[in-house]
Formats: sequence, structure tokens, C-alpha cells
Amino acid sequence: MKKSVQTVPKITLKQLAVFVSIYQTGSTSRASEELHLSQSAVSSALTELESRLQMPLFERVGRRLNQHPNAHPIYIQAQAILGQSLTLEHYHQYQAGQIHIGASTTIGNYVLPPLLGKLYEALPDANVDMYIANTQEVVSEVEQLNIDIALVEGMPRPVDMKAIEQREWRTDTLMIFAKRDSKWLKNVATYSQDEDCYQLTINQLAQLPLLVREAGSGTRQIIDEQLLKYLPNAEVVKAIHQSEAIKHMVSADIGLGCLSQHVIETELATGELVQVNVAGIDLSRTWWLVWHKARHQSPIWQTFIDIIQQD
Repeated sequence: MKKSVQTVPKITLKQLAVFVSIYQTGSTSRASEELHLSQSAVSSALTELESRLQMPLFERVGRRLNQHPNAHPIYIQAQAILGQSLTLEHYHQYQAGQIHIGASTTIGNYVLPPLLGKLYEALPDANVDMYIANTQEVVSEVEQLNIDIALVEGMPRPVDMKAIEQREWRTDTLMIFAKRDSKWLKNVATYSQDEDCYQLTINQLAQLPLLVREAGSGTRQIIDEQLLKYLPNAEVVKAIHQSEAIKHMVSADIGLGCLSQHVIETELATGELVQVNVAGIDLSRTWWLVWHKARHQSPIWQTFIDIIQQD
């Protein structure tokens, strides 16, 4: 009886590392600087990899390298292999606890910090890197295997649905709000003493300036889908990249705002800002956990998952 022969891959980690560096930097010269290799060694490694794969990864146009359509799927797989190799090589570091967490802006600034506090309580030696941006940017980082797990406010909508795992995490509610005694609400809105909020109709809101987050943010996605579609002629002052900026502009009575309840809860409690209810509008939304299926799920990854699912 013949013994089964194991196939040993002829592709090397060096070839994959060279390819990833060229893909990210856009040239063999910058890749050689990043990897501390000669440019000839970098070019040779790329040629060998293309030969092993029997497919081109870049198209040579003069001195330029343009990405071939084959390059992106190979890049994703190469990132996963290199990430797993690094995990194996530095296993003791991962045991001590290393995790890259991504979060969309509201979650990263207002919800994630106490969760990280619980993680550090469970694992005092945890090594945490954070990336905070809008939902679209965070999901892109997950797809590039730069983040272990992400918490985002909007529907993830990855480019490759089969590669990305997404799970509903919790619900949140956006609130329309204004400065207390705002000039925009005088003689327009009805004030409810019992609920400490103003009441507006959709038509009334459409006549008032509304400050919103930028396209690509999870907050803006919900505003577009569940609010602005009812307000085709709404007076939106402009899209703003930071929730804090919107909050301060509303405090200056530049207009009304629409943000997560987590962003304005302190100002609502002190009375600086006041909630504005709009009849017939539901601004509840789902928050999501997102990760790449090829990403290594280390012990600290599982600990963090356990913490956020208990929260």
C-alpha cells in the first residue's frame, strides 16, 4: 500500500510578501525600500510568483506596474496567509493579546471605550489597536484584512459578501435635536412639557436647516433611508464629517441635527439640547459586527466577542 504523498507548495512567503508590498505601494522600488531588499530581488520574486500561479498579477507599461484583474483576489489570499504565518511566528505575542478593532465614528467615540475597559479587566496585558472612521471606510479595512473585527452603525455592504461575516449586534436610535429655545422652533413646533421635547410634522421639518453626517457614514445611511426620503425639498445645510461638530453647531443654533442618542445624552440631561420628535418617522437602526472569514480568530478575539455579546 502506497503512502500518500503530501504536496508541498512551491510558493514562498517571501514571494507573497513582495507581491503584497508591490500591491500596496504601487511600485517595485518602493516595495524594495519597505522590505529592505534589492529592486532586482523584488522583481525576481514577483516574476517567480506569477510563474508559479501561471497568471499575470501586474501589467508592465513602461516603468509602471498596473494591477491586473487577477491581483485583487490573490492579494486577499496572500494577506490571509501572511497574517496566519505571523500568528504562528509570534504565537506568544498573540497569547499575550493583540487585536485590531475597527469602529464607525459614533461607536468608536461613545460606545467602544467602556467595552475596551472590560477587555482590559479580563486581559490586563491586552494589546489593542483601534481604527475609527465612517462605516464604509471601516468595512473596506476589514476586506483588506487590516482589522480583526469591526463594529459599525450602517449596513456593512462589503464588496465580497462571501468573504465577510456580518452579525446583528444591537439596536440604536437616532434623534433629531435642537438647541433649547432655538429660534428655528419658535412659532413652529409644539412643546410637550411631560416628554420635554418638541413636536414637528414632516412638512415643518422640511422648512428648517438640518445638519447631517457625510455620505458613507452609518448615521447618514439611516437618515437617507428613513428620513430624507420623506423630505425631498428639505433644507440640509451641509454634510459634516464629525458628530461633535454637528453637536456644537446645533448648540450655536445654526440648525437642527440628527445623531445617535449616545452622542447627545449628556447635553439632553443638562438641558442644553432638546429632542425634536417628528410624527411618523422611525429612526431606529441595527448595529453590526463584521469580520473577514480568513482572519485569524485569536483567544483575545473570542474574549472580545464574549464581552460585546454580554453587553
